[in-house]
Amino acid sequence: MVDLSQVSEHMNIIGADGVHIGTVDKVDGDRIKMTKADSGSHSDHHHYISRGLVAAIEGDTVRLSANADAAVLLEEEESGSSIADKK
Repeated sequence: MVDLSQVSEHMNIIGADGVHIGTVDKVDGDRIKMTKADSGSHSDHHHYISRGLVAAIEGDTVRLSANADAAVLLEEEESGSSIADKK
């Protein structure tokens, strides 16, 4: 499991396919809080990435284990529910 203490503000978050998903705002418990600007049509609030999706931390990049198109569906709301649950 990845050590989230290595994650810092403004790191890039990319899918396993190398596609940019977002930017780190901060680590919040066992999740990465993304900046509001990376929340698409939900830009009025933050989205979160679960620690379980993080495959590696490489330099200034957080690489996820899922491709970008799948990872965005697995983003979580503050409550912990996934974006896909809302659809």
